[in-house]
Amino acid sequence: MNTNQIEGLIGMLLTFGILVLLVLPSAFGVARDRRADRQIREAQEARGEKEDQKSSSRSTVPSTATWYAEGRRSKKLVSS
Repeated sequence: MNTNQIEGLIGMLLTFGILVLLVLPSAFGVARDRRADRQIREAQEARGEKEDQKSSSRSTVPSTATWYAEGRRSKKLVSS
């Protein structure tokens, strides 16, 4: 190997190293998200829930504060 080949090899390895450093945090994040999703899925299956079954404990009726805010917004629009 001559000097030019060695410099080319060093440059390629350095470029590859930088690429790995940039991609590594993203890969760890994807792995972490997949693990969390798997744990959530397993917990839902343990409780007997299925993904297609939607059950909500929250009320679908807006709160008093929401009604009040909606009324004020509509009055502002009308009076403008």
